[in-house]
Amino acid sequence: MPKPEDNPKILLPGAAGLVGQNLVIELKAQGYTNIVAIDKYHENLELLRSLHPDITCIEADVSEPGAWQDAFAGGDVVVMLQAQIGSKHSQDFVRNNIESAKQVIATMQQHRIPHIVHISSSVVESVAKDDYTETKKAQERIVLDSGIPYTMLRPTLMFGWFDRKHLGWLSRFMRRVPVFPVPGRGRIIRQPLYVRDFVRMIASSIEHGPHNVIYNITGQEKIHYVDIIRTIRKAVKAKTVILPIPYSLFWLLLKTFGLFSANPPFTTDQLRALVAADEFEVIDWPGIFGVTPTPFVQAIDETFNHPEYSRHVPRF
Repeated sequence: MPKPEDNPKILLPGAAGLVGQNLVIELKAQGYTNIVAIDKYHENLELLRSLHPDITCIEADVSEPGAWQDAFAGGDVVVMLQAQIGSKHSQDFVRNNIESAKQVIATMQQHRIPHIVHISSSVVESVAKDDYTETKKAQERIVLDSGIPYTMLRPTLMFGWFDRKHLGWLSRFMRRVPVFPVPGRGRIIRQPLYVRDFVRMIASSIEHGPHNVIYNITGQEKIHYVDIIRTIRKAVKAKTVILPIPYSLFWLLLKTFGLFSANPPFTTDQLRALVAADEFEVIDWPGIFGVTPTPFVQAIDETFNHPEYSRHVPRF
């Protein structure tokens, strides 16, 4: 299994998003140096390059064949990160979740890369039914049918540095408005996962995998949505009033906002997923991967108050 001292070549398609940006920080901290980051979003890749000029960054769309495939030669492991999480257009999910997976897998097979760490999502076991859920299920099937030895991780809602969506967007919205609405009474159980804990699991999978196992990775703490909002409000020192409003009104506000935004950071589909009655199993990932969970309150403080990484927000 590749250890840092072996100088393995690690390829990261979709490297400039939430998980990828944090993963590069963690891999370098553990001593990995031969890192190839691939992403199609110019500004986000430039952010990654500016923070890590010592790694290889390639701007490319992995849903299409291209020169990026040559970089897979001599690769030891691929961490497949690319994903479409939110969009108003179904084709975006097909292109970036399904077509990109086909291209990455075919390229791995061409270059005989022996291990894939696939980042799936807990939504594949959710009661929600939307474009994201269905295309992530299809993405999993592509990986499992490839015959490539794998470690598959299904994280729940994540938060941390470089979070353009989810809790990151909510924190920025909270700073700008006097009243912060929450759907219903906000008593929806969530199991948020700190991305720094998650990328440490990925690093463990690189070193000790492939396992040929699917792991459901869930935050260890069950927290009501309204309490998540209160914790964020305290961390960012916002003065906003938290106001419960009916779900239908919340949905209408998001729908109206979406009419004026080409790529809204929070959509009605994501609202449906937020209030879905999902509670995910909590496995012993601290024991499996050797990662100590960061307490939620501490993780929120690190997320929004780190002197360097808290100020960077990727764009999409």
